[in-house]
Amino acid sequence: MNEHLAGSATARSRPCILVVEDEFLVAELLEQMLEDLGYGSIKAGRVPKAIDLAATASIDGAILDLNLAGVEVYPVADELRRRGIPLVFSTGSGPEGLRPDYRGWPTLSKPYLEGDLQRILAATFTRPVAGV
Repeated sequence: MNEHLAGSATARSRPCILVVEDEFLVAELLEQMLEDLGYGSIKAGRVPKAIDLAATASIDGAILDLNLAGVEVYPVADELRRRGIPLVFSTGSGPEGLRPDYRGWPTLSKPYLEGDLQRILAATFTRPVAGV
C-alpha cells in the first residue's frame, strides 16, 4: 500500500503533494523539485485518477495542471477544496485563465523554477485554504 494513502503528515517522514500533470516529463521534473525541497509526492495524469486520489489519499497539498489532455481539472480542485487541502494551479496562461470561483487561488507558472515552487509551497501551506 502506498504510504500516502494512509496516515498523517506527522506519521510520515515528510509532507506529501499530489501532482496532477498529464505531461510525463513535466511531472517528473516537478516531482524531482519537490523531492529536492523535502516533499514526497504521488501523481496522476488523468482527471478520474486525480479525483480518486484527491478523495482518498493522505496528502498535504496538491499542484494541479489546469488542463489534462483537454479536460479541465476543476472537479479535482473541488474535491480538494471540500477536504480543506491546499492547492496550487499550474498553468501556462496565468491566473486570468482560472474559472471565476478560483481566481485569486495560488498559481504556478510553467516552466517551473525551483525558487518559485519553494515560495508558493511555503505561502500556500502557511495560510488557511480560501473558500472553506
